[in-house]
Amino acid sequence: MGGGLLIACLLLSACKQHGGDGNGDVARYVSTEGTNGTGRDAACYVSTKYAEGFKVKDIEGGVRLVDIQNPQEPKSTVYQFALIPRGTKPVGLPEGYTPIETPIQSCMCMTSLQLSNFIALDACDFVTGITSTRHLFNEQMNERIKTGKTAKIGIEGNFDSEVIMSMNPDVIFISPFKRGGYEQMKEVHLPLVPHLGYKEMTPLGQAEWMKLIGLFVGKEQEANSLFEQIEQRYLSLKAKAAQIQQRPVVFSGEIRGGNWYAVGGKSFLAQLFHDAGADYFLKDDPNSGGVTLDFETVYSQADEADYWRIVNSYEGTFSYEALKASDPRYADFRAFKERKVLYCNMTQRPFYELMPIEPDKVLADLIHAFHPELLPSDYKPVYYELLK
Repeated sequence: MGGGLLIACLLLSACKQHGGDGNGDVARYVSTEGTNGTGRDAACYVSTKYAEGFKVKDIEGGVRLVDIQNPQEPKSTVYQFALIPRGTKPVGLPEGYTPIETPIQSCMCMTSLQLSNFIALDACDFVTGITSTRHLFNEQMNERIKTGKTAKIGIEGNFDSEVIMSMNPDVIFISPFKRGGYEQMKEVHLPLVPHLGYKEMTPLGQAEWMKLIGLFVGKEQEANSLFEQIEQRYLSLKAKAAQIQQRPVVFSGEIRGGNWYAVGGKSFLAQLFHDAGADYFLKDDPNSGGVTLDFETVYSQADEADYWRIVNSYEGTFSYEALKASDPRYADFRAFKERKVLYCNMTQRPFYELMPIEPDKVLADLIHAFHPELLPSDYKPVYYELLK
């Protein structure tokens, strides 16, 4: 079978397997005239299986209604958008929905998590503006910035409205519950679409937001197919780790400015540890977001933990000596003494840039650390490795 035909078959299969069930969470392209060759007349279903923060529904004329809200708060504000096939002018849109022609031609991203969706879908050409480039590894995006095709628009709380206006994007993807500056963004009078994948409480739920971006850029089939592959690998690895009888305990974070920043027991990180056959030291904590603790509280609960997970940006080679030098008390943890610190250096690996859409690879890294016998002996970690 030819390569092009094989890919087409895989994409068609992905669409069929995500077929509609009439529950309102499913969207379908409706075959209509006047699509101007956009390709939106092919039947393809988009459903959310793990993501709690967005829902999609189709109406007449090929219009897709998208509802977005904080996945951690079911009664929170709902942001509503009507995705209209480019070149058509449907009438009778429901009240309250902001119309957006799709596929869009350009957009701006506010976070690395948002950008990761575009990278996964080979859709970087749509991104004409981003915020921080501190840990930007993607060669295509770096080239776009170098040539001026993509602009740096400032940082959260201090956006450059003039730059934003000069790029004139169709859509700006925002994270409205972060540090702020979005009242200023409203002044540019462009559609602001919340991307709340970072609020999802499961790794697969976070990764599934690539489907939302697929809707905006006309790559819903690719998003369906890619996510299905990620899901299958993730669930296969999870099943292997589920057989483990002895579950190690793992804690996470470091002291920053006198406080220890960790995440709660209902977070996607806690879920990752659980799926990798380990118990998070705050697994009974009811919070889904970040928690701030003092050293004594962490030590009282994690001094005998088996593993310690650390993600930071360290110039040079991070080591146990460097860790101890930052705070001598670290050496008292059992995980430090037994050399079981699980580490990722963001200056060397595209952690925030790719991790959100590669939960299967993150899970494999964790399993390799906690239960190496479950993976091939030649497995090479992608993000996390035991600190040497």
